[in-house]
Amino acid sequence: MQSDTRLSWTLLLLRLSVFLVMLMWTLDKFVRPSHAAAIYENFYFIGGLGNTPIYILGILEMALILGFVVGFRKRWTYGAVLLLHGVSTLSSFKKYLAPFSDPNLLFFAAWPMLAACFALYTLRDLDTRWTLSELMRSGT
Repeated sequence: MQSDTRLSWTLLLLRLSVFLVMLMWTLDKFVRPSHAAAIYENFYFIGGLGNTPIYILGILEMALILGFVVGFRKRWTYGAVLLLHGVSTLSSFKKYLAPFSDPNLLFFAAWPMLAACFALYTLRDLDTRWTLSELMRSGT
């Protein structure tokens, strides 16, 4: 397999896996809005969010990650996903100081995902497999 083919498949798999994680976090806002509100309060110090603001955040996040997964306006969608995940990763800083307290060890999975988001952002022009730009170029 040629280098560009291997790279395009690798970037696609990174994009799909980051999307999957972000999708589950987004769906959590609709399925368990009180859980999402507790996360905003505990990690971002934004308290008192009711269901409606959580649903609005969920809708906005869903639009963002759908744009991200199809490669729409990559500079902005990939950048926003990187920024959101970066803030999420850094806001969990206290969890990294006690890694062996349950469930803190799971928070370390945020770092490879942050690296994947960074890789996707920096290589966004090379991430063309199954993107809108590729579909428009091929005419399908």
